[in-house]
Amino acid sequence: MAVDSAISSPLGPPACEQDAKALEFIDEMTRNCDSEQEKVLAEILSRNANTEYLQEFKLYGATDRDSFKSKIPVVGYEDLYPYIQRIANGDRSPILSSHPISEFLTSSGTSAGERKLMPTIHEEWDRRQMLYSLLMPVMNL
Repeated sequence: MAVDSAISSPLGPPACEQDAKALEFIDEMTRNCDSEQEKVLAEILSRNANTEYLQEFKLYGATDRDSFKSKIPVVGYEDLYPYIQRIANGDRSPILSSHPISEFLTSSGTSAGERKLMPTIHEEWDRRQMLYSLLMPVMNL
């Protein structure tokens, strides 16, 4: 049974109330994506201000987008590899994250044939779960 929703879609209404709530959440987040991105960046920079990596760039606690863009360079995996390797070798100091690294994900290895280690924190698991929970409501449309 279809559920009426404030979300209008050319594909029709959401399949159930739970889908409607998920789609409304997606709509809200994407309608205000610039402010949401600013908020997330500020949270990440604030939380990780004392990490070795960010201290190297002398942000001095700044959490705004302009400071980030002007002080933190665009880098590739190779630039971060020495830090990641230290973490993988057991260094528990706040190198890239103020939170403890809870696991390493690995890439599929399609770039130059080698798998890449991606350190993650426990909170990232929660974000992935939330993202996965939003897939089905979209697919159900």
